[in-house]
Order: sequence, then C-alpha cells, then structure tokens
Amino acid sequence: MKPTAEVVQAASALSSWLSGVCTEVNKLSSDVSTRLERNLAGRSSVDSAALEGLDECPRKFLTKNSYAAGAGTFFAVETLGEGVPALDWWARKEYGTIGRLDLDMTPGSSRYYDYEKLPFFSTAASTGEQSMWGPYVDFLGFEEYILTFAAPLGIQGRFSGVAACDIRIKDLEPLIMPTLRAISGDAALLNASNRVILGNSGSYLVGERIKSGQPNQHRMNLDVPHLGLSLIYMV
Repeated sequence: MKPTAEVVQAASALSSWLSGVCTEVNKLSSDVSTRLERNLAGRSSVDSAALEGLDECPRKFLTKNSYAAGAGTFFAVETLGEGVPALDWWARKEYGTIGRLDLDMTPGSSRYYDYEKLPFFSTAASTGEQSMWGPYVDFLGFEEYILTFAAPLGIQGRFSGVAACDIRIKDLEPLIMPTLRAISGDAALLNASNRVILGNSGSYLVGERIKSGQPNQHRMNLDVPHLGLSLIYMV
C-alpha cells in the first residue's frame, strides 16, 4: 500500500531532524579529535595534558543544541595513560547551568558505569559508524528515558572512543510530537530493535517492542544512515 502524503511528509521531517542531530554529534567528534590531536603532538596515548581545553567542546555543543541534556567524550580505556579519566561528560544542571557529571568508574562497584559494553559505544567501535541507543532508563544519570547518540572518535587513525550526547524523551516530545500527530492514525518512531521511541497515541508506549506483521500496520524506513530508524503507522 502506498503511504499517504501526510506519512511521507512526516517521515521526511523526522529524517531531517534526526539527521541534524547526527550532524551535530559528528561535528562534536571532529572537534574533540582535532583538540586531542593538537594536544598530543604525536604522543600515542592520551595523557592528562591531552585533555587541556577539551571541556570547551561539549560545553559549546550544549550551548548550541538546547535539545541535549548532556554531552561529552567516552575514551577507549586502552588508549589512556595511567590515571587519566575515562570520560569527560557535561550535563545541564538546575537553572540552566552546565557542569561536569561524575560517574562511578570503580570496577565491582554497584554503580560502576561500564560504558564500553553499552550499545552506543560497542556499536560505534565495531562498525566505525554513528550509533544510537535507547530509549532506556538512565539510572546512573538522569534516571528517566533517554536516547544516546554517538559518533566514533579517531586519534592518529585509530578508534579511541566516542563523542556523544543524551536527549531525554520528555525533551524530544515537543520537538517531534507535532510531526507524529500530523498523521491521522496511530503512528510511532521506532529504533533498530523495533522499540518505540515516541508514539502519537496510547497505542504505542515508550520502550515497547513492536511485533512485525500486525494487521493494518505499515512501516517506512527513515533516511538516517546507520541508525535503523523507522516510522510505523496504522491504516
């Protein structure tokens, strides 16, 4: 069945907005890489001196992109010198200020943040492409549903980590819900695992896994490279 004009328009609008996020995250990765390359001056492992001024990149990203709740860099541990922090993460605080977020990086701790095993990091590491993880409940940070967008970070031609940003679903809703509601029937934005990111009705709940082949349910893949996003709609 050929999609209606409103579905085509919604898919195009969603693709455009989400591609814009990917462009900004890719620029963040590029800015971080450039800063690190300059600070390293040919040294192979990231030391404390290489981190000088690095905070300017995520702070600038958050100032420009109000939809993001947090942004920063996660390093591949193997690239770090002894005693160098494994991540540099900045988040919006109360009253709109931006501050560094400290996470527990102690192996064995009940709140240990083993990010190298998480999909946003591992997928970027294995594919060399941008990745997205979520929606998931971020119990170690915002403690609510978020999406994490990430882009690989290269130093001297090798994978060295990711630059990433978090978007809370409650902040995403006012940005893309009008597009979803322009579709007359039930519709939802899905991730690559067929889980609902956001739906235009109570028929599609955030995080719900959607089974394929349901009667009258149709799908359009979004034009956002590497992320596997799609729009489903009922007719």
